Amino acid sequence: MNSSPSRHDLAIDEQAATWAARLDGDVLEAGERAALDAWLAQSPAHRAALSGYCQFSADLEEQLPVLVAAGAVRMPTPGKRRGKVLTFPRVASLALAAAAALAVGGWAVRPAPPVETVVTGGAQRSAHTLADGTRVELNAQTSLRFENTKTERRARLAGGEAIFMVTPDRSRPFIVETPTGSVRVTGTTFNVRTEATDALLEVTVVEGSVEVRPREVAGGPVPLQASDYLRARTQDVETRALSAAELDDILAWRHGQIVFRNVPVPEAAARFARHHGRSITLSAALERETIGGHHSIDDLGGFLSALESAFGAKYSYDHSGAITFR
Repeated sequence: MNSSPSRHDLAIDEQAATWAARLDGDVLEAGERAALDAWLAQSPAHRAALSGYCQFSADLEEQLPVLVAAGAVRMPTPGKRRGKVLTFPRVASLALAAAAALAVGGWAVRPAPPVETVVTGGAQRSAHTLADGTRVELNAQTSLRFENTKTERRARLAGGEAIFMVTPDRSRPFIVETPTGSVRVTGTTFNVRTEATDALLEVTVVEGSVEVRPREVAGGPVPLQASDYLRARTQDVETRALSAAELDDILAWRHGQIVFRNVPVPEAAARFARHHGRSITLSAALERETIGGHHSIDDLGGFLSALESAFGAKYSYDHSGAITFR
């Protein structure tokens, strides 16, 4: 019986490694996210392969300094590249070098801290219990990398939205890093939304307290208590206490809903566009309008029809799936 991997398996591995590399330290553009979603939808094997390579990438990153120091791996000369994107040949060569060093070199490598990677696609939500017992729920188009060490717990939210129900541990703070700032806690429940392209950070505290450090804002951390909300964009920071209704509105995504209260249509459209990995271009007239009400965030067609009915705007799709109102 031939147990060698088929060309089909190797092709899946190569594609999964490429996507894992793009997700590591980078924010996918709308077209790339749509392509990833389409690839994941083709077969359950694709999602399993991507999860495996995301974990492999995280483990390999932890081991590389030791392997390089021991001379087992020679890093390529730095060149122009986008974020931390690695090509499949480079990932494969590093993996083979690491395996050779471990199998033939006969020296011990310090165990890497446990790392978990979770990725959601377009119009998808997922819930996970992390290694420390923390419960996390991810909204669509969200990438999370969690490292659990003896001194701290660190979650890297590359983009998207998640709610954390942190297991209390005063000896090991829980830190959420985003492209636009960080949140530090010891045990609490809070929601984080970040958009690197807009330099946006939103933090909502459900229980307990947190300290937020917006990246572009000088000064010390901003303390927040239960029902407090922080929104930071570039150097502007807004904090306020939320009513019970406002808190429910922010967390409505957990049930597939999104609530708008006199929100500019461009902002509402951007939320749907990101959730579904689509591009939505508005007409000049729609750019000036506002919208309200409860909407199903998973129902893109329903949202488009609502804009069409409310404002008399017509929309169409192009060959790539991009949406344009006229």
